[in-house]
Amino acid sequence: MFVSDGQYLPLQSAGSTVRPAGETELWSSERSDHRGAWRVFFDRDRTAPGPSQPRLLPAEGGLRTFQPARRLNTSVAAEPFLNGTSSNYVEEMYYAWLENPRNVHKSWDIFFRNANAGAPPGAAYQSPPPLSGSSQGLASVQARVAAQPNVEKLVEDHLVRGHHVAQLDPLGIMAADLQPSPSDIITAHNKLGFYGLAESDLDKVFRLPTTTFIGGNESALPLREIIRRLEMAYCQHIGVEFMFINDVEQCQWIRQKFETPGIMQFGLSALLPPPLVHRFEEFLQRKWSSEKRFGLEGCESLIPALKTIIDMSSQSGVESVIMGMPHRGRLNVLANVIRKELDQIFCQFDSKLEAGSGDVKYHLGMYHKRMNRVSDRYITMSLMANPSHLEAVDPVVQGKTKAEQFYCGDTEGKRVMSILLHGDAAFAGQGIVYETFHLSDLPSYTTHGTIHVVVNNQIGFTTDPRMARSSPYPTDVARVVNAPIFHVNADDPEAVIYVCKVAAEWRNTFHKDVVVDLVCYRRNGHNEMDEPMFTQPLMYKQIKKQKGVLKKFADKVIAEGVITMQEYEEEVAQYDKICEEAYNRSKDEKILHIKHWLDSPWPGFFTLEGQPKTMSCPPTGISEEELSHIGNIAASVPVEDFTIHGGLSRILKGRANMVNQRVCDWALGEYMAFGSLLKDGIHVRLSGQDVERGTFSHRHHVLHDQNVDKRICVPMNHISPNQAPYTVCNSSLSEYGVLGFELGFAMASPNALVLWEAQFGDFNNTAQCIIDQFISSGQAKWVRQNGIVLLLPHGMEGMGPEHSSARPERFLQMCNDDPDVFPKLSEDFAVRQLYDCNWIVILQPFRKPLIVFTPKSLLRHPEAKSSFDDMLPATHFRRIIPDDGPAAASPEKVKRVIFCSGKIYYELTRERKNRGMDDTVAVVRVEQLSPFPFDLVKAETDRYLNADLVWCQEEHKNQGYYHYVKPRIRTTINHTRPVWYAGRDPAAAPATGNKQTHLTELQRLLDTALDLEAFSGKL
Repeated sequence: MFVSDGQYLPLQSAGSTVRPAGETELWSSERSDHRGAWRVFFDRDRTAPGPSQPRLLPAEGGLRTFQPARRLNTSVAAEPFLNGTSSNYVEEMYYAWLENPRNVHKSWDIFFRNANAGAPPGAAYQSPPPLSGSSQGLASVQARVAAQPNVEKLVEDHLVRGHHVAQLDPLGIMAADLQPSPSDIITAHNKLGFYGLAESDLDKVFRLPTTTFIGGNESALPLREIIRRLEMAYCQHIGVEFMFINDVEQCQWIRQKFETPGIMQFGLSALLPPPLVHRFEEFLQRKWSSEKRFGLEGCESLIPALKTIIDMSSQSGVESVIMGMPHRGRLNVLANVIRKELDQIFCQFDSKLEAGSGDVKYHLGMYHKRMNRVSDRYITMSLMANPSHLEAVDPVVQGKTKAEQFYCGDTEGKRVMSILLHGDAAFAGQGIVYETFHLSDLPSYTTHGTIHVVVNNQIGFTTDPRMARSSPYPTDVARVVNAPIFHVNADDPEAVIYVCKVAAEWRNTFHKDVVVDLVCYRRNGHNEMDEPMFTQPLMYKQIKKQKGVLKKFADKVIAEGVITMQEYEEEVAQYDKICEEAYNRSKDEKILHIKHWLDSPWPGFFTLEGQPKTMSCPPTGISEEELSHIGNIAASVPVEDFTIHGGLSRILKGRANMVNQRVCDWALGEYMAFGSLLKDGIHVRLSGQDVERGTFSHRHHVLHDQNVDKRICVPMNHISPNQAPYTVCNSSLSEYGVLGFELGFAMASPNALVLWEAQFGDFNNTAQCIIDQFISSGQAKWVRQNGIVLLLPHGMEGMGPEHSSARPERFLQMCNDDPDVFPKLSEDFAVRQLYDCNWIVILQPFRKPLIVFTPKSLLRHPEAKSSFDDMLPATHFRRIIPDDGPAAASPEKVKRVIFCSGKIYYELTRERKNRGMDDTVAVVRVEQLSPFPFDLVKAETDRYLNADLVWCQEEHKNQGYYHYVKPRIRTTINHTRPVWYAGRDPAAAPATGNKQTHLTELQRLLDTALDLEAFSGKL
């Protein structure tokens, strides 16, 4: 065919009918992100020159129309074959080309490629090159088309690698990713050459990828402007890591927040941080120059950062924020974020004031409800107390957050959230950070997004980061859960506040974790007494020259006329006056008030003075009818058309038989305990590795349909219509993190039973930090009670050094009762003792941790059962179970009293019976080891005055209970008789790995325990 300009276009048939599919584009710089076929219609009625605009309408089944990002302003005359007589033909060619460019002549291929590359219709067509030479115009367009993918690769690399060259270090010493100087392919001097581009391309206009936001309303920009906008978005004081996230919507959301032109420009007046941040630190330094306070100097922008996160979250509906943080900057956060009374903070510097054994001031937590001035809503702030073990508080915060969400019905995390602060060295070095991250998206552990703020001092105590981590950034651990990471130069408060706004919006939008990395410095040493020049001389020479961030920002806004110097100085003077007045009030305090430093108060549970309302303990038994009802639930499948495993059917049948016989084994007894609490409205939560079934296949609290995937039944939630919910959840393969999480969950309310079960008892040793720093000493340090229960399977079963001992000696060593003092007996002696051991968790008027060494082989031992009679109304837990056989009937004939605890009792009674010694040897079980039952042990020793006393245990002599109970029994009898030992010899390992050796050791200790002449002649 011929066109009016005389150029020849080949007549070519499109062949068979071609249906367009997938993403198509015609004279548009944007691809549709929606699958579907499109029909292209041209306006055939145009008679005058005007805008040539393709109308793109969805074909049948299409999703929606879209607007081309660029309008064509070319007249029909510029491309006359687009008139009404030929448009159908062009459309046919186009569809054929979409299916395969080889379906059409090369000239059509070039035309459509040029149009898609952004060439206007008038320039899109290029005549075939003459035989004698090449067309210069065609070469130009072809070069631009060929360069388009390279430009898109340049754009992508700024997204992926821009943070490596961002100006993050306020000291300008090294890049935050530990490179000695910011260098990368996207900033190299031959950058353009690397991407197949040249200087001559800088002023050429290239089509922008459809996924970018740097163009604003423009779909094409000169290469020079493309690079400038990318560098402004990704290579200044903010470095964004997010391209590892595998969710396109989330990536696009982040790109929009940083690429949109002008989005990070806002007025300075709204950003002016008050002088209170650095004046607070200066005031402390003036008053207590020789005290450690772990000040915030060098990262003062942390305070406006936290304030921004809290303000934005409050505006989004958050009512409660639980925070965890290390010691650096803690006093400043207490004063200026949580708004703790300054005089109460200053009291902590007075060594004459004490509360309990206490803790240093920069470990203490608090709880405060205040009005948020930005949202005009009340918000509750809780800063958790924590030890020096950095990051140990992370899972505790998450557990408390989860509990508060649970109790207020916040299933999406819209009302309660957590903020965790970290140091750079600890965030990279402490494994608990990884464990906590891996709880973030588990159904029974998620808190629906945590905002992590890293105070990146670029040093850990005295260790250079290049020696402290193998990863480029301290925050790389967050990549494992697809958390975006926003690195920011902490000396740029505007950038800090912006990324904190984005972080808060991210959490509110996606309810996922997010990390803000404040790259800063530490003006002093590790503490105010430390000399950092010993190890970092060059860094601290630079720091000494560095002007404080808030002083620099104040100078900036004064210079720009946002405020005057006089206004600034008046505000400083006003805050100094506030501090001085609070200091004077603090000198009048005579005692530290507990209520000021509780991070988890329990309103209404204690008296106003923080004491138990009563010291009485009601009976814990329940009615026969209730026992039978709960037992029948435990033996049934309370859901219709639910197919269980055949082996489980036998287990449920066995439970039904026990109910009929009015007895309970351990698993059924646990059902009775949990079920009766749930019926009374007490929430029960059991967590740990494989707890739903139980390590030893004894529990089966979650039933699985054998025919329907993921269909489960929890019979415990079918006990009563108005019962409390029962939560039983298999945890990740973590002890440190999960025990910390459950400890935090137990902090939120005293009216719940929260239990953590170890897969085997010795697995608690990887959670030792939580046990030592929080559970055993938490109340003494932080006047904070907690009713967490640890279930630790324990017993020498011949299974080797591991999986045998739960290390009871370690827990007993942490008990604070005096072995050399016989306590004063009184009517409420047992309850007062239990003030140190929370063994009946719910019914006591106080809360204490409980450690239970649970059975393994005894789970199926035929004699290890209890009658319903032991659980009826008016019954109590038995701290000691005396011998009730022939020995008790004739105590004067008894030659030996064997005290023991646990599985060894059944070995002793079997051997005693075989030897016919039931009337000469009494076996007494000590069920409550600590606090030690002095009164009941005294009653037993007084009953058997003619007998020698033996402590028998299956553990080795240097382990187990012996060294705890011996001095206490001796104190009970006033040192009138020796206490002999029958058990295994001392050893380094908890147990032998040889089954025959195990049995030999067991027989030897039984022989010693029951040989009445074994200790003759010994002193």
